[in-house]
Amino acid sequence: MSIVRNAAAIAKGMSITLREAFQPSQVENYPDGKGPMRGAQFQERFRGKHQLQRDEDGLEKCVACFLCAAACPSNCIYIEAADNTSENRISSADRYAKVYNIDYNRCIFCGYCVEACPTDAITHGHGFELASLNATTMVMRKEDLLVPAAAAKETLSAAQEEVEALV
Repeated sequence: MSIVRNAAAIAKGMSITLREAFQPSQVENYPDGKGPMRGAQFQERFRGKHQLQRDEDGLEKCVACFLCAAACPSNCIYIEAADNTSENRISSADRYAKVYNIDYNRCIFCGYCVEACPTDAITHGHGFELASLNATTMVMRKEDLLVPAAAAKETLSAAQEEVEALV
């Protein structure tokens, strides 16, 4: 009797497999799809490529406190600090990050650097196309991570509009 039940179960499984095999497949058109990221849809908590943010004046938020590098479990963040001068103002604090590198060969996207930052200078963006055949291109420098000044002002104005709408 168990042989008949086993044969029936196999027949049922194969019938489902054969029925699905001849159905048309549904494929998301990723590279050419709609939307700002060419078809990619992200969840709110997605952790992509890091971004170094700017303040409302267009100055860098990073004050080179090294807390992000200290919090990083994979030790992939390298920072060199320099002092601001009155002629050359990079950030609103006394110091700024002259060199800010993240080695994506080692980064595990844990988010500890984002949580440790007291000025909210580093955040996760939505960049996800980070694959490369050359390991030297996986080290992102400050210029690669820094948000452009115009984009920072647009983001701040959008955030202010959201706050005003809630009030």
